[in-house]
Amino acid sequence: MTAVGTDGAGGDRIAVEERDGICTITLDRPEVRNAIDEETIDALHRTLDRLADEDAVSCVVLTGAGGKAFAAGADIAQLKERDRADALRAINSTLFKKLEEFPYPTIAAVVGYALGGGNELAMACDLRVAGKSATFGQPEVGLGILAGAGAIERLPRLVGLGRAKEILYTGRFLDAEEALAIGLVNQVVEDHAVMETALDLAKAIQKNDRLALRLTKASLNATARANDQVGLAIDAIAQAVCFESEEKHRRMGAFLERRKKKG
Repeated sequence: MTAVGTDGAGGDRIAVEERDGICTITLDRPEVRNAIDEETIDALHRTLDRLADEDAVSCVVLTGAGGKAFAAGADIAQLKERDRADALRAINSTLFKKLEEFPYPTIAAVVGYALGGGNELAMACDLRVAGKSATFGQPEVGLGILAGAGAIERLPRLVGLGRAKEILYTGRFLDAEEALAIGLVNQVVEDHAVMETALDLAKAIQKNDRLALRLTKASLNATARANDQVGLAIDAIAQAVCFESEEKHRRMGAFLERRKKKG
């Protein structure tokens, strides 16, 4: 069975294709490098909720349109206007937690930029396939905030605490080969082969027993996230403080001005 479409009210944000038990979700805002705004978050919530109730889907592949970015972070114009109440709502981290808890395996197929919330979105997936052009990073501290949508919990699990601290403190970018070397991604292939590789991986997973896969994922998550509830609560409180700071508004305003001048 093949079903292709968009997500209802958020249809201009994501495209959804279901084929033979594998669902591909594409972030579809290439004109802004698939920046994750609140409408995209809402569309992904609706889609994941629907898929979780469908027996036909046993694996999800998440990717970005346009070939230049998986997701180049949160929408800075929206983020600049968010206040401490928004931080405490944990808008992005609530979605990423839902993705991490999705009953069946998920794969991020990454070409181009996966920065900030984009990298956190990829890390919320079970596996990551990267193209050679892929660039990863958490530049939030340079914008006066913290990586409060899951990087503080998930990045150390993937790359170790010491490397995670370096990446989060400096905000530097990592290329695909470094990401592979430190365990941030599972495979690196040519850009044109990313989706084929991710789908082949999904097919290999799909051959196995659905119940065993679901229970394996649930057990792994339970073991790995023993203290994450406390961590996410601390993230939300810390982000609430940052969202009200003058420096956050100054830095994000400067970022938006630089982007405007670049066109």
